[in-house]
Amino acid sequence: MHDSQPAPDEAEPIHQAPTRRGVLHGGVLAAAVAGLELLKHSATVPVRTAPTAATAGAPGTPPGDEHLPDVQFDLAPFIAPVQTVDGVQVQFGPVHTVFATATLLRTPTPGDQYLLRYALQAIEASYPFAPAGVFTFVSYGLPYFARLPGGVQGPLVRRYMPRLAADAGRAVLEEAVPGPTDVSPGNPQISKLRFNVPVTIESNDLLFTFRSDNAANIQDVLRWLAGSNRLAGRPLPSPHLSRLLRFTSSRAMFGQVGLPRKVADANALIYAFMVNPRSSMWMGFVDQQITGAGPAAQITFQGTDLTTAKPGDYFDNGAVQHLSHVIMDLQQFYDVDDHGVPGDDAGFAERVQYMFRSTPPPSTGYPDQITDGGGPAFLDNTFQGTGDALQGAQGNGTPGGEHRLGHLAALQRSSRTADGRPLHLRMDGPGFDAMDVPDGSRQPKLQFTAFVPSADFFATMRRSQASLDLAAANAVPASDNGLERFLTATRRQNFLIPPRRHRAFPLTEFG
Repeated sequence: MHDSQPAPDEAEPIHQAPTRRGVLHGGVLAAAVAGLELLKHSATVPVRTAPTAATAGAPGTPPGDEHLPDVQFDLAPFIAPVQTVDGVQVQFGPVHTVFATATLLRTPTPGDQYLLRYALQAIEASYPFAPAGVFTFVSYGLPYFARLPGGVQGPLVRRYMPRLAADAGRAVLEEAVPGPTDVSPGNPQISKLRFNVPVTIESNDLLFTFRSDNAANIQDVLRWLAGSNRLAGRPLPSPHLSRLLRFTSSRAMFGQVGLPRKVADANALIYAFMVNPRSSMWMGFVDQQITGAGPAAQITFQGTDLTTAKPGDYFDNGAVQHLSHVIMDLQQFYDVDDHGVPGDDAGFAERVQYMFRSTPPPSTGYPDQITDGGGPAFLDNTFQGTGDALQGAQGNGTPGGEHRLGHLAALQRSSRTADGRPLHLRMDGPGFDAMDVPDGSRQPKLQFTAFVPSADFFATMRRSQASLDLAAANAVPASDNGLERFLTATRRQNFLIPPRRHRAFPLTEFG
């Protein structure tokens, strides 16, 4: 925690008493505050041991940020401990996360760059960079880079944005595309049972991510950004953002053992009795295994051989952040009818194969396959080679010789190195809201974000997840293709998350 608040003394006035427009400008942020309110009384604030290590900033880090990671999303050293539960090593991130997207009202100036730097440092001066405080990071979409002199293809962006090592004509940041099983005009054969909503490729300039174990901390930060003029219980002029940007959406994510079941019970969801009370995820399986994600530093542009980035480059410790919003059809996943009566595919032994694999399944579950999930929530995310999905599709080693694709086995066709090291870091979790739901009801969501070395890498990984090629070549029934039929992605966008030292309107200083 910093000793004093940064002073905005190098630019034009950047904070004033909130105007009516400024208050209205906070509407999306107000919705985020309300979304957190719905969850914070069901969640608990965990007691964590102190982290054993910290990550130093890179050379050139702005004053006040020296002790914080230059890789913005490198939170692992700050969220100890790693736990072993049922023989599986897991590390749980902050309980609450808010993703807030925004569009710019004009091209930012160096003064705006200072404004944003001031706002971010003020948050970190008021709240420690820890689960008990607030983690904040910022990333930028292609529309932001299109605003810079020369645009995306101009000499400024081309000079500093890394390229693909295998194709120097392509940048690491490209726009997201509909996935192979997204509802889209490009996928006329794809439809979903309950939530047949076409995917939208968003065009936001910025993505703010706020994370904390304490929902009230994030609420306080959001109110300050919206014009409260108070932060962490003390008077502090809010940054006057309404002339610069407009928030377009907010999405609340939660992650804690047992919390999805609490939300399901509180909202009388008809499959609530089947949600594992020991799981942090809606589908009943913990998703925070240490083996399921790579170290942040190895996922950056300079951390792999997939890009042209070198140490010392402007975006060296950056990465691509994919954000998507997914409605989950849990009634179909748990296979219950409108009265909550389980069907033939409701058992744990069936569901675990959709999530993991069938070659063989990681667990067969308990004698009671239905109540409280019917099996363990903690199962390891093991790697059985890039050909594992093919074996399942061909029915080799599966129960009864069934042709089936498991979600994780399919992902692992391209998500790891040959020796099994993940080249992505997921930061996904449950949500529960009405965004994009056709009838306006609140529904379980997957708030998904992942950090990868390039947009191309994510697109390939998403095709692997769907594995429509393996399904078609090996007669895998649609009802046996992983999780695809249960998920409706309604929004997608790719962002570039720059190093911390350049997180405030990158490249603006060269304009």
